Order: sequence, then C-alpha cells, then structure tokens
Amino acid sequence: MKKVISLSINGDQYEVLVSPNQTLLEVLRDQLGLMGTKRGCDLGACGACTVLINGEAYLSCVMLAMDGVGKEIQTIEGLTQTRELHPLQEAFVKEGGIQCGFCTPGMIMTAQAILNEAEKPSEEMIKRKMAGNLCRCTGYKKIVTAVMSAAGQAGEEV
Repeated sequence: MKKVISLSINGDQYEVLVSPNQTLLEVLRDQLGLMGTKRGCDLGACGACTVLINGEAYLSCVMLAMDGVGKEIQTIEGLTQTRELHPLQEAFVKEGGIQCGFCTPGMIMTAQAILNEAEKPSEEMIKRKMAGNLCRCTGYKKIVTAVMSAAGQAGEEV
C-alpha cells in the first residue's frame, strides 16, 4: 500500500507517494529528477548512489525511502547552493580524480562524509572510508589525493 511521506532533501521539503519497498534512490531519480545520484549495482556494492543522511554516507539503493523521513538528505546537487564548484569538486578536477564521471558524485559525497567526521583525515582513513566506492577509470591514488587536497593537506605523501 502506497503512502505519502515527507522528505527533506538539499534543504527543501518534498511530499512523495512511495511503496513500502521503494528505495531512496528510486525516489530521488524517478520521482524528483535528481539525476546526480547514480544507479550502479542496485546491491549496495559500488557506492555510485551515495548520499548523505544527517551528514553521514549512506547507499541510497539499499535504503528505503521511508527510512529517510525526519532526516536531512543531501545529494550531489545540494553540495553547493551557488553556481561555483564545491571545494571537493574543485579538488577532484584539479587532482585528476575524475574521468568518465559516473562514480564521481558518490565519491564526492563519501569524501564529504569523511570531512564531516575528520577535518584532517589520514590517508589510511580516506582509503578505508572510500573502499566502498568503485571506480573503473581513475585508479584510486588521485581520488585520495583529491580528498587530502580538499582537506588542506595538498602535497602530503599519498
């Protein structure tokens, strides 16, 4: 039985009609048109669908939309409220942490969750926390470098 729920996404309130088994990813993309959150594996294994829930990284393909009620959901579209790139986006571009771009939104959202947790994360912490985000194009060194650069640790050994 479908139910109307209220979701707070990128600072805006949305009323959506959802099925009990509908994922947050489905609502974001199919109902709200927020296409930055990517559909990858639909199994919670690739990280392409990562969003922030109350500042922490979650996989929206395995999270029920109903579980988002009462929480602040942030997608890549809500990372910045200006037309300028967010510092994390700038770092990914500058450090070559993007190629095709498919995994990039999930990578950036996971990186933001890392920076929410630790102002100056260690290389090991970044690697451990980013382990759930898969990329076929860049390799991971440039991604780790980008996160460290965004944290003001540019030039440190990676």
